[in-house]
Amino acid sequence: MQNIPDSHQDLLTDEKKAFVYLATLMKDGSPQVTPVWFNTDGNYLLINSAEGRIKDKNMRARPQVALVIADPVNPYRYLQIRGRMVEYTLEGAEEHIDILNLKYHGNPNYPNHKPEQHRVIYKILPEKVDAH
Repeated sequence: MQNIPDSHQDLLTDEKKAFVYLATLMKDGSPQVTPVWFNTDGNYLLINSAEGRIKDKNMRARPQVALVIADPVNPYRYLQIRGRMVEYTLEGAEEHIDILNLKYHGNPNYPNHKPEQHRVIYKILPEKVDAH
């Protein structure tokens, strides 16, 4: 990923299994933070959630986000990222949550698929990155 220094690229890999802590903005301007699974397509951080959740509503209305990806072995080694959600899609989102389940749990079958729930993939463009 372009903005991420070589020294911290490993935090983006499937082997690290690092969580991203995603901060979105509420309607009143206050922050809301959620730990989420993620991966990358090489240009964007990709996260997956369900339509109607707080982070979904917040990112659609206010696409500016902040994220922290902490090294699971050494939490003092981390990436602080500011960026924006540039695109979201339902296309491929069910398959994407299975890919993320494989990364984090070693099983390609996400156990909580619900037909009434619409999964969404969000593409996040890192604009400012600080590596610690």
